[in-house]
Amino acid sequence: MRQSRKLSPRNGGVKPKEMRIISDSSEMQTLANRIRETDLLIGFVPTMGYLHEGHGSLIRGARQQSDIVVLSIFVNPTQFGPAEDLDKYPRDMERDKEIAREAGTDYIFYPEARDIYTSEFQTYVNVEKITKSHCGVSRPTHFRGVATVCTKLFNIVLPHWAFFGQKDYQQCAVIRRMVKDLNMNLEIIVLPTVREADGLAMSSRNVYLTPEERKQATCLYESLQLAKNMVRAGRTDARTILMAMREHIKRKPLASIDYVSIADTDTLQELETIRTEAVALLAVYFGKTRLIDNEILRVM
Repeated sequence: MRQSRKLSPRNGGVKPKEMRIISDSSEMQTLANRIRETDLLIGFVPTMGYLHEGHGSLIRGARQQSDIVVLSIFVNPTQFGPAEDLDKYPRDMERDKEIAREAGTDYIFYPEARDIYTSEFQTYVNVEKITKSHCGVSRPTHFRGVATVCTKLFNIVLPHWAFFGQKDYQQCAVIRRMVKDLNMNLEIIVLPTVREADGLAMSSRNVYLTPEERKQATCLYESLQLAKNMVRAGRTDARTILMAMREHIKRKPLASIDYVSIADTDTLQELETIRTEAVALLAVYFGKTRLIDNEILRVM
């Protein structure tokens, strides 16, 4: 990663002494243009809030590489299906501000839904093939919402880099595809999944889990490590590995499998044989809470 440059007097006051919160899209875009005019580099971390250490790691990654760090907090309604948890999605702005400040955020972009989606709004971004499998099966409108809001956020914040976590692997693949296909002038940087001490991937939705569901949810990480160890031991037949993963998860009575898959790391097409590397992806319900996780599998 490049080292941040020392800010010069010509920065035009775009580096705030204290973290600032901006709610208006036009104000944020005007500021972003001013930042770019001073040749400073913007690192952007898009989130839906209820921040945790996983988000903190993305902010610190952006801080290390960028002159100005912008974090967005926006619970995007277009990526939730009609039966999903939009209204119940956890929110804690005071906590978010503290985590963002400590990790090194310069600006929080905190728009309202009516600012992002006006009453006349009618344009959506739809990424094709890569959105039709895995999470796209049980959440058919999800990635259209993700691609649309990221396009809007990129156009407002004008970042040089946008930082995402590997936990949302399919989302990262979709956004990378979109950025490449539409010749967007930024780079997508994916940082490693941040985990709890017992291996569970950090997620804002973990708060929904009951104590027993939380205890059993460690089977996700365990099944991914099982797959990783099988590949390291020379097993490359995807069907055999998937059977072992499913059997491990099914031992937990509160777990209900949505999907378990071994796929190409770029296209997400499912594989029969792992030749060099692949990604193991899974989505599992614990009660009403749907958790996702993944692991890169490399043939030794």
